[in-house]
Amino acid sequence: MADLVYFFAIARHQSFSKAAVELGVSASTLSHAIKGFEARLGVRLLNRTTKSVTLTAAGESLASAVSEPVAAIDGAIEQLNQFRDSPAGHIRLNVAVEAATLLLAPVLPVFAERYPDIELDIVASNRIVDVMEARFDAGIRYGGTVPEDMVAQRLSADVRWVVAASPEYLARFGEPRHPHDLQQHRCVSNRLGNNRIYKWEFERGEEQLTVKVPPLLTVDLAETGVVAILQGFGAGTADSRARQRRAPASGADRLGLIRTGILYLLLQPSSGSHRAAPVNLPCAGNEAARSVARLMKITHSPIR
Repeated sequence: MADLVYFFAIARHQSFSKAAVELGVSASTLSHAIKGFEARLGVRLLNRTTKSVTLTAAGESLASAVSEPVAAIDGAIEQLNQFRDSPAGHIRLNVAVEAATLLLAPVLPVFAERYPDIELDIVASNRIVDVMEARFDAGIRYGGTVPEDMVAQRLSADVRWVVAASPEYLARFGEPRHPHDLQQHRCVSNRLGNNRIYKWEFERGEEQLTVKVPPLLTVDLAETGVVAILQGFGAGTADSRARQRRAPASGADRLGLIRTGILYLLLQPSSGSHRAAPVNLPCAGNEAARSVARLMKITHSPIR
């Protein structure tokens, strides 16, 4: 294919030097390539003198026979360049519910301004799916739940989780003094997208421990668990980023705000089971999917 491109450039300009400038190579490189092309074909395509370059009869025949197909290929490549320079089209994302709300939704207005020709289809679900088999272009999942064979890119710093309970619950059942005390409390557990129950992991200095609590309630939607905690059901885990949100005057927002006076922050698990929320890019050639990743990396500062 490269030899044909070289040949057509020389035929169009009838000059090795002008063709070399267009193609960004040296005239000697062109001359060497054409000599090799002619040798493989067994015919001479160009007549060369010190002052001019003309097509032989064989060269005229080749140029006439393949000029339209080559032009069509050039046009197709140019269309691909448009996708690179200005991404467009339809992309489907499979996103964990919390990531859709806390990570993706805030950047959508900026994304729409930057890439107005991209149509997004976001499916928010905590169920782990094969994004390629389900015909998604990309997915956003907690790092600890991403299959090892998936191509992944980190989108945030480690996500820290906290254990919390309402003041009313603590007044009734008492405050745990050590993580193991939680085994005697009513607890709300979270089911991850891979059907695994989230382990409550704690650290203090060099000490690390995992507590297997007997859940009175297990949920696969963190929002449901936080609302139950707010209502005094028991102790449970929640993403610490919820503390950065403000509650309306009427009380906690629908995401389950966590702040002093509404929920008493008890213990802080390590982020071992819920590391970063990386984006999977199984379709490496999908420019639109890469655009989503680039935008979120620009817009979101690290989460502490």
